[in-house]
Amino acid sequence: MASRVYFSPFRLDRSHESTISKIQRLFDAAGLGDVVKKGDLAAIKLHFGERGCDFYLNPVYVRQVVDFVKARGGKPFLVDANTLYSGSRSNAVDHLTTAIEHVFGYSVTGAPLIIADGLRGEDYGEVEIEKKHFAMVKVAGELLRADSMIVMTHFKGHAMTGFGGAIKNLAMGCAPVSGKMDQHRGLMPAIDEERCKGCGSCADTCRAEAIQIRAGRASIDYKRCMGCVECMMACREGAIDLNWDRDIPSFMEMMTEHAYGATLGKRIGYLNFLINITPDCDCLPWSDSPIVPNIGILASTDPVAIDKASLDLVNREAGLLGTRLACNLGAGEDKFQGVWKKTDGERQIAYGEEIGLGKSRYELVELSSA
Repeated sequence: MASRVYFSPFRLDRSHESTISKIQRLFDAAGLGDVVKKGDLAAIKLHFGERGCDFYLNPVYVRQVVDFVKARGGKPFLVDANTLYSGSRSNAVDHLTTAIEHVFGYSVTGAPLIIADGLRGEDYGEVEIEKKHFAMVKVAGELLRADSMIVMTHFKGHAMTGFGGAIKNLAMGCAPVSGKMDQHRGLMPAIDEERCKGCGSCADTCRAEAIQIRAGRASIDYKRCMGCVECMMACREGAIDLNWDRDIPSFMEMMTEHAYGATLGKRIGYLNFLINITPDCDCLPWSDSPIVPNIGILASTDPVAIDKASLDLVNREAGLLGTRLACNLGAGEDKFQGVWKKTDGERQIAYGEEIGLGKSRYELVELSSA
């Protein structure tokens, strides 16, 4: 049996419609109101955006979900977990400051902000899953203790996972720093000594202090390396890369197992926003041009189905010229592989179905105009 995914196109059919009214109708149609019970401490899981990024989810959209949760007797709070890499969200103080700078404060959203894994990413609990890569996974403490959760995701590209959707939001976003390290274990960036100029930019960004400059070339201590690949992003010479065939498929499986663990014992609903579909994750301190036109908003109670539907809708579009989309611009072609040709995002969907996270088969229910 297919999972239902509800869809409202971004384009307005009538003058009295708005994106806000579309969110309200999707919330009801998909049964997300049934996720929240009276008295629930209800997490609204989202990504506040790295400082410098400007295509993160619109806080005005978040306010609509906050109001719906309150109307059902829930007590909503906005939440994310600290990052593995250095940046503006690697501890709770900087993370909350960034969220407020990006206008997610109470005066706009109507809900308090909580960093789920505490001041330095050390608050978490373990969840038993007994899967291929992990017997137990770590979930950030305040998300583990929440009664219910609405996962709001800006659907976009990602260098290592092809795309970032609900599955990645659950996996990385609900894990503490050590849980993110667990997901990245096995990623072993290698340095091309012929291309390396010894500039030190990789060493400067390495939170684990695993990189040193010796004899004018960078060297990685793999005993200290966390696998965050921040060094690869920092290298201006393109001298650091992964073994994509060896490392990335297992990385995506480990990520998906963490997503599975984050869902256990909790009522959860999902909203994917196919708006400003950038080639990069909101974790980066910039936002490149969107690669396809704005598409719409999806809602479901199945994270695998909503990501599969989102991916199909993106691929159905013709790509935008003058963007980082180097190939696959035609309608029906894989847009994210047109940007990130070394990885296949469908692996997280296939493995999610394999381990029981959700179903890849879906029925897309398009909401007509009110």
